[in-house]
Amino acid sequence: MTIAEIKKQLLTLDKIAFVLPSGEWVPAHFHVTEVGKVQKNFIDCGGTIRNETKANFQLWEENDYDHRLHPEKLVHIIELSQAKLGLEDDLEIEVEYQADTIGKYSLESDGTHFMLVNKFTDCLAKDNCGIPEKNTMIDLSSSVAAPNSCTPGSGCC
Repeated sequence: MTIAEIKKQLLTLDKIAFVLPSGEWVPAHFHVTEVGKVQKNFIDCGGTIRNETKANFQLWEENDYDHRLHPEKLVHIIELSQAKLGLEDDLEIEVEYQADTIGKYSLESDGTHFMLVNKFTDCLAKDNCGIPEKNTMIDLSSSVAAPNSCTPGSGCC
């Protein structure tokens, strides 16, 4: 989900709700304590230099049950961050949320709720590291046998 997409959706909502990958809800009294611009410059194991820029939202909750972050307030925080940090509308959002350690999630939406989606590590240089591409499984049960070929149950093999 990008900055532009979240702002558009927030304008249609009465309340903000985040769902963890486990299906549990982030408590309603959460706060967005940071909106940032994260730039990652790195070299992969194949020697390619890469650059990545994302918008980062940090969700935090404490025993402050009397305050709820309303959609229009989050839009204001995002727009202030865009003005001060130069966050472009097309930046992908990454969300940090505290579990056993700080978890980083991608962000998706079902139109009503925001879903935190697990992220996974990956090798970006598989071709340089000798890691074969995953084989695609083909369902042979639906294939049609060629004429004069041996088919299951035909007694030819």
